[in-house]
Amino acid sequence: MPKINGNEIKPNNVLEHSGHLWVVAKVSHVKPGKGGAFAQVEMRNLRTGSKLNERFRSADKVEKVRLEQRTQQFLYESDNMLIFMDSETYEQIELPVDLLGDKRAFLSDGMTLQIEYYELEALNATLPDKVSCTVVETEPIVKGQTAANSFKPALLDNNLKISVPPFIEQGEKVIVSTETMEYVERG
Repeated sequence: MPKINGNEIKPNNVLEHSGHLWVVAKVSHVKPGKGGAFAQVEMRNLRTGSKLNERFRSADKVEKVRLEQRTQQFLYESDNMLIFMDSETYEQIELPVDLLGDKRAFLSDGMTLQIEYYELEALNATLPDKVSCTVVETEPIVKGQTAANSFKPALLDNNLKISVPPFIEQGEKVIVSTETMEYVERG
């Protein structure tokens, strides 16, 4: 694995540090009045999700890890495992449900995801940025309610509760951001 200097660390880099794999969330370069400059790095453990703040001087060497990205199609869920098919080899792969966390609600049959692997271990799964959902329950339109910033609660077909604009009705499709889990636009 290539080693990089502490001052070359950038957000979204994956590093091997203290025997663990970390994804860099934030980097702040600090030049104190005394002593050498350093990078204050906020990282998240790819296996456990725990966070770590670490200082790296420019002379420090750290291993940058390259994850392999594979396009895989979701087939079904069975016994707390998600079954995917590799788009190139057509091989079926089982991954734990908790790999997606809260975003599991957005997963639908046939959806294509980018799954990142370190050697043979799946570490991260990326859903499409936006997905289409159907509103199954929301309050009816109230005549005369014109406040542009007033949102109302809505229950989606994936059991997720979000806020939608007042003009959205039950049965309508909406586009939802998988990152923020918020309403984006009508579907």
